[in-house]
Amino acid sequence: MQLPFDGAISAYFENEAPESVRNAIRHTDKGDILDTSFPYSERLNRKSYEADYQKLQIELVKMQRWVRDSGARIAIVFEGRDAAGKGGTIKRFRENLNPRGARVVALEKPTEAEQTQWYFQRYVDHLPSGGQAAFFDRSWYNRGVVEKVFGFCSDDQREHFFRQVPDFERMLVDEGIYLFKFWLNVGRAEQLRRFLKRESDPLKQWKLSWIDVEGLKRWDGYTDAIRETFERSHTDHAPWTVIRSDDKRRARLAAMRTVLAAIPYDRKDETAIGKVDTAICGGPDIWPDLNPDGKNA
Repeated sequence: MQLPFDGAISAYFENEAPESVRNAIRHTDKGDILDTSFPYSERLNRKSYEADYQKLQIELVKMQRWVRDSGARIAIVFEGRDAAGKGGTIKRFRENLNPRGARVVALEKPTEAEQTQWYFQRYVDHLPSGGQAAFFDRSWYNRGVVEKVFGFCSDDQREHFFRQVPDFERMLVDEGIYLFKFWLNVGRAEQLRRFLKRESDPLKQWKLSWIDVEGLKRWDGYTDAIRETFERSHTDHAPWTVIRSDDKRRARLAAMRTVLAAIPYDRKDETAIGKVDTAICGGPDIWPDLNPDGKNA
């Protein structure tokens, strides 16, 4: 089987990945959590996950009905390192929702014309109208992280972005939009394990890009860019919610619960929603890369 990028991910695993990362992948079973700092050693079992998941799906349908009837607007930003689970979490949010009122926004790289516009302009065009929810699979925070790591923007452009983003988000919130900003955090070994799985699966190879391959070598660069992004855009009016996503099941439930708990929809069942797992979901202070040595196995 022809591997994408001539097997560059496998080659990275064999020849360039830190030894601790290779050992973590080689010496653990499929359901094990690779990051030793993660608060759980195994994934949430499927039976418990599906029981909670079904309850939350019912609440999401109730929430969408309220959004439609009330004319409310919800914008949910999903950011995170590659393979952190952004697309999968969005898919689970929308599984039983009417797609006409729950749009996914996943923009390609800017066109030549868009590159001459105000940076936020193309995102404004995709903000939700009344009665809608918009799920941003990556967002304006590309400038804070990816564009910085790969040199796609200048330092002046990035500085301009950081000066404007708090006010931009304040305007969204003042306009009455319910704004959520999720950062899905995945450990280094788990990220590579997911990439290796994608590389060998013909049905998932399309998810891989040159950015993914090159990004493996720039873990520390990403860490620095993420840290600065949190420092400069975590505000009272638009805070970041960090979800440790080494266990996708727990991460999906935490994201759904966070949104459902914050929206005042009719006939809300607090018992069905349950409690957000604060061991894996909270503010930037739970981000493991904030530890003194800046590493995350």
